[in-house]
Amino acid sequence: MNNIVLIGFMGSGKTTFGRWVSRRHNRKFYDTDEYIEKKQNTTISEIFATKGEEAFRDMETETVKELSDTLDNCVISVGGGLVLREVNRELLRKLGTVVYLKASEEELCKRLSKDTKRPLLQGGGLHEKIHNLMEQREDIYLDAADMIVDTQKMSFEQMYTAIIKNMED
Repeated sequence: MNNIVLIGFMGSGKTTFGRWVSRRHNRKFYDTDEYIEKKQNTTISEIFATKGEEAFRDMETETVKELSDTLDNCVISVGGGLVLREVNRELLRKLGTVVYLKASEEELCKRLSKDTKRPLLQGGGLHEKIHNLMEQREDIYLDAADMIVDTQKMSFEQMYTAIIKNMED
């Protein structure tokens, strides 16, 4: 299986990089959040508001199960919290090479400061929320990843080249 699975914190560039890889290197692109929104015919924020985080996490697991049976030579961007469940981490490992797109808390704050669509960041105190979530998630991202790519130190082309080299080794 030649899939590239992108994990990381919200704002780390998973969707932007995934779309770039898709266009530039002729790979089909899937974003699990977009997949869920389309299937549910609503936004992630609305799902959080009406059904709660646990229901959303269940939808993420179902999505990965659905995608894992059919995809090859694709790029898959997953929601920042999808890796919180061990079952999802196991499914992602079967799906392809899991790449952690890493960015500093400061960089994430810059990237997310104007974003109003992230349910877990609503209500002020952006830096503190990012810090607390990163503290909870960093070890999980590291455990789930086959490789780590620092999004602040490489161009998209350099990132892609490093990922492909890792997949070939």
